[in-house]
Amino acid sequence: MKYDVIIVGAGPAGIFTAYQLLEKGFAGKIAIFEEGKTLEKRSCPKNVTNKCVQCKPCCNITAGFAGAGAFSDGKLSLSCEVGGDLPDLIGARKAQELIDYTDKIYLKFGADTHIEGVEYVDEIKEIRRRAIMADLKLVDCPIRHLGTEKAHDLYLKLQHYLTDKGVDLISETLVTDLLIKDGNCTGVVAGGKEYFSDITVVATGRRGADWLDKMCRVHSIRSESGNVDIGVRVELRSEVMEEVNKALYESKLIGYPKPFFNKVRTFCQNPGGFVAQENYDNNLALVNGHAFKEVKSENTNLAILCSHHFSVPFNQPILYAQKVGQLMNMLGDGHILVQRLGDIRCGKRTWEKELSKGNVRPTLVDAIAGDITSALPYRTMISILEFISQVDKIFPGFGGSETLLYAPEIKFYSNRIVMDENLKTGVNNLYCLGDSSGWTRGLMMSSVMGVHLADILSK
Repeated sequence: MKYDVIIVGAGPAGIFTAYQLLEKGFAGKIAIFEEGKTLEKRSCPKNVTNKCVQCKPCCNITAGFAGAGAFSDGKLSLSCEVGGDLPDLIGARKAQELIDYTDKIYLKFGADTHIEGVEYVDEIKEIRRRAIMADLKLVDCPIRHLGTEKAHDLYLKLQHYLTDKGVDLISETLVTDLLIKDGNCTGVVAGGKEYFSDITVVATGRRGADWLDKMCRVHSIRSESGNVDIGVRVELRSEVMEEVNKALYESKLIGYPKPFFNKVRTFCQNPGGFVAQENYDNNLALVNGHAFKEVKSENTNLAILCSHHFSVPFNQPILYAQKVGQLMNMLGDGHILVQRLGDIRCGKRTWEKELSKGNVRPTLVDAIAGDITSALPYRTMISILEFISQVDKIFPGFGGSETLLYAPEIKFYSNRIVMDENLKTGVNNLYCLGDSSGWTRGLMMSSVMGVHLADILSK
């Protein structure tokens, strides 16, 4: 089978590559390979069973058209200061221009016209003042919030648009290898068959970061050792976060707490949101969070992530993070663990009956009360606890004894693929995009990278 362009992965980077090629009048044949299902077939059985049933062959939340973004809270960061390191590659001005352009595409397909974080100037200044006093940096990024249910509808429209325009969406088909010989990529191996193409685009997202890392080693694709983020999902009453929820919707705080000075940051804040479980390959269960536009809980949840970098003699950050996650899952018997902050400070585990007595009721109902400190690395745990103490100075009550910590929350990023400003890798006709490339983090910047590649290929 021969195509002009093959895209591996139907997440935002792959979707927007195909979309922009069509917008530029590309007349060639485009195929998108995706191991998961098309969007209308994706549903989580947990909505009926109230517990994770570990769907096979892959999780309906993390795999399928639109990737994990289809069931995320759907936040589009509208500043080039947020979303990864692509601006370092193509320039901040170009990155911002592409964000503005890509944002209009999202609006075209039904994104909410309201932008969070631009109205309450005085309140944001006060939050920033307190952050500075707590030795933290506040990044106040404008956000367009799709909402979990609205994100699903938007990406479904994009799916229909692509297929109506003749893009072959080959779903439930796993790409197992790249066809590379003498420094040239000529296609992929999928479902036991060879598919040939003039251009191959790998956009496998966080879920496929491990696979791309393997491809780099097998085919000598140049890459650099990257970071991995390991942390927790924090849940507390929304009253504690009311000020920042109103002014910014999402507070992006960055710090380098003592004694290790690792980078620690907040990520994916969900006012009135719900904590969720995601399943990855090898039965790895990770925690995440999302927020609906219409349905709200009484809590706010957000991630606190500690960045780790490895070089010599060990340089496999993804493998390290997987081992941490596996240990945590073992303690939770395959479930997410949850522990009260006060119990951590007292050196005791949390018991199920204790969770029902407090002000904070867990929104992830099948999380297992236990002891996350038995599995999280010492360096990670101490950094997170110190960071929580700093955030508590900005939002009193954030570090309260009833605050819940779920684990493991892990963000896998592939070792960063070496490429130039035109996104060329060391292999001819092979391009690597999105979170799996190591250059982006999140929906908007991944989408932007796809648009940028399509513009380059259309010249």
